[in-house]
Amino acid sequence: MKYIWVTIFFLSLLWSAIKPSDYFTWLLEVLPAMVACIVLILTYIKFKFTYLAYSLILIHCIILMIGGHYTYAQVPFFDWLKEVFDLDRNNYDKVGHFAQGFIPALVAREILIRKNIINGKTWMNFFIVCFCLAFSAFYELIEWWVAVSTGESAEAFLGTQGYVWDTQSDMALALLGSICSVILLARVHDKQLDRMT
Repeated sequence: MKYIWVTIFFLSLLWSAIKPSDYFTWLLEVLPAMVACIVLILTYIKFKFTYLAYSLILIHCIILMIGGHYTYAQVPFFDWLKEVFDLDRNNYDKVGHFAQGFIPALVAREILIRKNIINGKTWMNFFIVCFCLAFSAFYELIEWWVAVSTGESAEAFLGTQGYVWDTQSDMALALLGSICSVILLARVHDKQLDRMT
C-alpha cells in the first residue's frame, strides 16, 4: 500500500511540474503537499496512520497539485462548469478549501484518539473543528503575506477572481468540510482504528 501511495504521489507531482501555468504559483500551491509527504515519510516508522487517512491525504495532495499545475482559477473542468451553469468564477479553489477542512479533520482526529489527548467525543470534535478553522485562517494569512511581499505575481496564488468575500468563503468551506468529516467519517475511521489496535 505504501509503495502505491508514494508512486501515485510522485507521478502526480511529476505531471503537475511539467509545463505548469506559472512556476512560482506552482511552487506555492504544491509546497504543502511536498512538506506533507516528507513529514509522513519521516514519521512512518513511529506513527502509521490508517489507510483512510493516507488515502485522504493523497487526495488532498492531488487537489493541490492540480491547482498548482493550472492555477486554481483556470482548472479546465471547472471552467467548463462555469460556462455550463453560468457561474461568475472558476470554483476549483472552493473544492480545495473544503478539502482543507475535511481531510485535516480526520488526521487530527486520528492523532487525538491514538495519543489519547482529549477525553470525550464532544470536546474532541469541538477541538477538531476549531483546529481546522484555525488552520484555514492561518493559510489565508499566508496568502496575504505572500501577496504583500510579491505584489501582483501572487494574484494566481490568491485565486480571488474578483470575489470580495473569497477569504471568508474559503474559511467557511474549510469549517463545513471539518464538520462533514467529523460526522460522515467517524464510524469508518473508528473501525480502521480498531483494526490497528
